[in-house]
Amino acid sequence: MKYRGILVILFFTIFSTFSQTKIVNNIELKGIKKLKESFLRSILHTKTGQTLDYSLIEDDIVLLKRMPAVSHAYYKVKAIEKEKYNVVFYIEENHTLLPDVNFWTTTNEQFAYKVGLYDYNFLGRNIVFGGFYQNNGFDSYGFNFKAPNLFSEKWGAALTVQNWKSKEPIFFGNLSANYLYNNVSFEALGLHQINLKNEINFGVNVFTEKYEYISGDTDPTVPLNLELDKVLFKFVYNYNNLKYFYQYISGFKSKLYAQFVTSNNEFQKDFFIVWNDFFYYKRIKKKGDWANRLRLGLSSNENSPFAPFSLDNNVNIRGVGILVDRGTGVAVLNSEYQHTIYDKKWLAIETNVFVDIGSWRDPGGELTDFLKREKVRAYSGIGLRFMSKKIYNATFRIDYGFRVLDERNQSRGGFVFGLGQYF
Repeated sequence: MKYRGILVILFFTIFSTFSQTKIVNNIELKGIKKLKESFLRSILHTKTGQTLDYSLIEDDIVLLKRMPAVSHAYYKVKAIEKEKYNVVFYIEENHTLLPDVNFWTTTNEQFAYKVGLYDYNFLGRNIVFGGFYQNNGFDSYGFNFKAPNLFSEKWGAALTVQNWKSKEPIFFGNLSANYLYNNVSFEALGLHQINLKNEINFGVNVFTEKYEYISGDTDPTVPLNLELDKVLFKFVYNYNNLKYFYQYISGFKSKLYAQFVTSNNEFQKDFFIVWNDFFYYKRIKKKGDWANRLRLGLSSNENSPFAPFSLDNNVNIRGVGILVDRGTGVAVLNSEYQHTIYDKKWLAIETNVFVDIGSWRDPGGELTDFLKREKVRAYSGIGLRFMSKKIYNATFRIDYGFRVLDERNQSRGGFVFGLGQYF
């Protein structure tokens, strides 16, 4: 009798638990315009008929906010009848059909421009599609297609075709020369989202590199003309635990890039290149963000003037100049405090104070190069950001960086302009 009583109590406990299960009766998507409702329903973790799970709903909000087409998202849960609930997702969309227009002057005062058009929500399915044309004294063009959910909720693909030409400095010893660099490439990647925080990209890039001497110093060991057919195998691992509230970001992100390149030319051997970007963002009270990026990278340490890591104020050290050095290793920390001084429905303006500091390993050098004073570059400065809250990545930035420590460069600093946040 004693055990029978226990079984009865256990039965009623289980029955009571199941009878109180909250079920998702319906999912409503409000505010969508260009995004396809059928597409969103296919990738959301929350499904009709399943148990109401607030953790899954929160994950869906993170998923939505990461989409270029979404500027903000939130949800409400409404009781319909006993143990049945409707989940309502409220979505504020970005404009995602955007021109890409840039103007600048090159080191020889050549007027240059780049024009392009990209849709970051092509067909309403979170697809990036577009292309560009650039003239900096030479003609360049490229086309991009990226569909993270092309095959399923977790599998996608990316394709890139590019013909790029630029005038680039090549460094060997204390000498330097200018070369016309031409890269014609075809890249295909598979995209796989393991879960909300982890994803991998992998694939191959087949390309041809050409170097043609223009001007400057020469050396018998450095060819005046060089053509290399190469195959690049790429692997990218992305860990993303960032949280967004319009322009404010908090959390941690890590992105690992690994590449192995094979070549048919004896002048440049097969080589690897690996680097990792670590990001840390912290929201400071209501209007501030502290943003940090640490990049650590190494490549095969060939004593070659065509080393893969470059020093450039558009990439890593603001104010240092355009392509002023190269190396086979890199360690760079970018840190800035961003403060919103104007915030309305469609526009936000930020000021920022930053410090960029980094060091490079010379081609054929040692790891101890990173610690040598003459290898260290440190620049600091201030900047402004003008950000549309309704257009994806529509941030115009201007920074001025001035030299704090740089014994190998004559630059005292300079302005850096761009679209999108620096990192």
